[in-house]
Amino acid sequence: MSTVEKALAGALYVADDSALDTAASLLAADRAADAELRLRGEEFVRRAWERGWQPADVVRIVRRDLDEHHVRLVCGLIAEETERYGERLPPRWSAQLADLEAGQWRADRFSYATAVLELYRLLVRLPSIEPVGQVPGASALHVVPSAGEPRMLTRIRALLAKAEATGYPEEAEALTAKAQELMARHSIDEAVLAAQTHRADAPAACRIGVDAPYETAKAILLDAVASANRCRAVWNSGFGFSTVVGFEADLEGVELLYTSLLVQGTAAMTRAEAGQRAGGRKRTKTFRQSFLMAYASRLGERLAAATKSVTAAEDLLPVLASRDVAVTDHADRMFPRTTSTRVRGVTDLAGWEHGTTAADSAHMPKAHPPLT
Repeated sequence: MSTVEKALAGALYVADDSALDTAASLLAADRAADAELRLRGEEFVRRAWERGWQPADVVRIVRRDLDEHHVRLVCGLIAEETERYGERLPPRWSAQLADLEAGQWRADRFSYATAVLELYRLLVRLPSIEPVGQVPGASALHVVPSAGEPRMLTRIRALLAKAEATGYPEEAEALTAKAQELMARHSIDEAVLAAQTHRADAPAACRIGVDAPYETAKAILLDAVASANRCRAVWNSGFGFSTVVGFEADLEGVELLYTSLLVQGTAAMTRAEAGQRAGGRKRTKTFRQSFLMAYASRLGERLAAATKSVTAAEDLLPVLASRDVAVTDHADRMFPRTTSTRVRGVTDLAGWEHGTTAADSAHMPKAHPPLT
């Protein structure tokens, strides 16, 4: 049995810190074991893909449960493991890999070995979760992007980034309205084109991080955005993400709009909180929780109303209704057992009132007709 095998057998499947220290000492004393230890880490990452995890999911859970140097370690493992697939990567993986935090962590050999074993112990204990795509390297993996899609998404991202950065409400409103117009037109045009050409479109899924703090309010906001865009969102509070089910033309729009509205809401909350604290108030946590809950609730109403007006045209209703049914069926197959959670924590009237006002002021455009 090699040094690595002895160390892993003694450290990965027990919670005893003394066993972890003993295993780390074995690895620190044997420099010849470094290459094998690295290969075993790539194997654990590959197993995570097979259990339904994706790069962003793994990094998110490592960041939540361990430390930043563990994040750098797992990012290095992911980058090295995925290099062997070349271009045979599932959709969205390239963007996730581009966001990996590169960089070396310098430490003595014992500290380094301890951190590696802590990371590997987390990786081997990851359970299987609902897959949202193929694993990398699959022989049948073949993705054909929609014509003009990269350019469309680039324009939308640029518009929303400007809307979030500007200090002029009128400019932000115009930029966000233009971005939403592009998203709405693209989504409806894709649905109509698929129906006219009998294209075999099918719903897909993606995961969007829902990070602490105030994750309940953020999950509600994401659910509102998803519902307004004919998608379904299922929140996994234990792992800090929601799985959004919908057609590809809608999934990207959900992520972009949710992120933008969350940025706007956080900025509005910070301004409102500063005013409250200037008046002598100190209950920051309850204010923020109530603010974001109200913000999410009110935006859900606004988004639902906007969707109703967009889909009012009678000739669009059959096309969109069939896609709604397909999304619901796909989500039910992925998540045959879901539970509802009672929402708690709205105890601050001032926070609720400010959050509602911020939602009413959030930059949401009027409905636009589809392209002709």
